[in-house]
Order: sequence, then structure tokens, then C-alpha cells
Amino acid sequence: MLITAVEQYIATRRALGFKLVEQNRRLRHFAAFAAARGEDHVRVATVLEWAAQAPSPHARHIRCRDLRRFARFAHAEDPLHERIVGDPLPHRWRRPLPHIYTADEIGRMLAAARSIRETFSMKRQIVATFVGLVATTGMRFSEALRLRLDDIHPDGHLVVRMTKFRKSRLVPLHATTREALARYLAKRRRQKGQNVYLFPASRGNTHVSEPTMRNAFHEAQEIAGIAKRNGRFPRVHDLRHTFATRSLERCAHRGKDVARHHLALTTYLGHANPQDTYWYLQATPSLMQDTASATESLMWTVTP
Repeated sequence: MLITAVEQYIATRRALGFKLVEQNRRLRHFAAFAAARGEDHVRVATVLEWAAQAPSPHARHIRCRDLRRFARFAHAEDPLHERIVGDPLPHRWRRPLPHIYTADEIGRMLAAARSIRETFSMKRQIVATFVGLVATTGMRFSEALRLRLDDIHPDGHLVVRMTKFRKSRLVPLHATTREALARYLAKRRRQKGQNVYLFPASRGNTHVSEPTMRNAFHEAQEIAGIAKRNGRFPRVHDLRHTFATRSLERCAHRGKDVARHHLALTTYLGHANPQDTYWYLQATPSLMQDTASATESLMWTVTP
């Protein structure tokens, strides 16, 4: 059956280190779609019909891309699976332009987090600490949510374990962040018992869910008067963009430090390669110009 081939494909790629969470969901959805038509092999026509049901050109392209990779794997095992040649549903995706928060906006959000609706114990302190931690470390949204108490080390760093790309890394904390985190932990340990997570949920031994934290973050933004863009508030992830941009700004005029600082930031943020960090320059034209000028100056001062 088609679902068996899907499971074999997912198991094989996960053994190579890929997580494939969303891909697994989409491929299983396709297998059910094909099975409802009495099909147990990949058919290009069925793939296109299924992909066409996605809500946007980008989503349709992603569906087709996932099936193209799966079909290539399945065809090698059973030639009755049809391969998808080329890119039948091309789409050029553009990253959304990030919102770079000002220091004033972050300060207002931290203050506003202490005024949100207290729908569960310590919600205000949890949200305020979460916002402050992400803003000062540049961690990914999911990384911060999944932090455990034993990831906080007394020597002043966090351990971010097995996140994107199955990588772990150390995240040093500024002295002021350590102090704020210590105040939060003192109260959190008294009120949340045996829960092992830094940002505990109201029930069970787990962390606050992504939707709950996202909704609370938007509530704080509304209280803080953060302006919407195209009808939406800036994302939590934009705090990470802000951290990276501000960090690069600090070295933009120091020519000899540009490359070294850029590589250090790549490691700190947990990026797979420096190209991912380079995108922050592209997203901030003034920063791109400053860094380019510093790099050009450095090149002209190097002795052949």
C-alpha cells in the first residue's frame, strides 16, 4: 500500500538526521487521498489534483516538491510509482520582510506582558520572561519554549538541545539577563512544583503551548501599542531578527571584525551555514551598505 511506502521513506530519511514533521503529515494526507481513489501507487495526475487543493501557490508548490522527492524514492523500489519530472507547480517564495523592534517597543512589550489577562498561574511572569529571554538571546521561538530547568547553568549560559538541524549549542547570557532570570526562577520554583520546563504549562509536566504563548505575545503587543502591518502584528520570530540585526550593527564599521563577528553570530544563532546569517544583511539595506563599505575598506588595506 502507498502508506507503507510513505512510512519507509520517512524512516529512511529520519535515519539520516531529517525530522520531516510537516512532510510526514503531508505525505500521509496524500496517501489517504490516493487510497480514497483506489490507488496504491503515485500517479502524477493524482498528485497535481491533490496539490491543487492547497490554499496558496506556495503551499501547492511545497506539496508538489514533497511528492517529487517521495516519488523518486518509491520508484526506485517499485517502477509502478510514477516520477514527477521538473516542477509542475513552480513558485518563487520570498521571505517576509522582518520587523526590527526598537528598544522602546521591546520595553513596552515587557511592561505590557505584566498586564495581560492572568488565565493561569504565573502567566504574566512567564510571558514577560519569555519575551525578554528571546529578545536578549535571539533564540528561536520553539527553542525558548522547550527549555528545561536543567538547561540553565549557574555559570551563566543556557544549553539549547537538539533543535533545528539536530544541533545543540551553548548560549551565554548577559549579566542583566541572568539577574532577571534568577528572579523569575525563584518564584517559578515555589509555584510550579515538579514541572521540569522553564515555561511550564498550567497542567501536566509540559511547557506552555505555542498557540498559548503566541496569543499572549500578541495580547502584550496590543497593550503596548505595537503597530500592525498588513493587518498583522510583528511576529515573535522578529525578535530573533532584531537580535541578529542589532548585533551586526555593532560591528558594521569595524572592518577587521566583520567576518569574525559574522561567523560567531552564525554559531551563536545555530544556523546551518553563514549564508543563513547573511540574509539579515540583505533584509536591512543600511546594514548591508555599512558592512559592504567596511569590507571594501578592509580589502584595500590588505597588503598583497
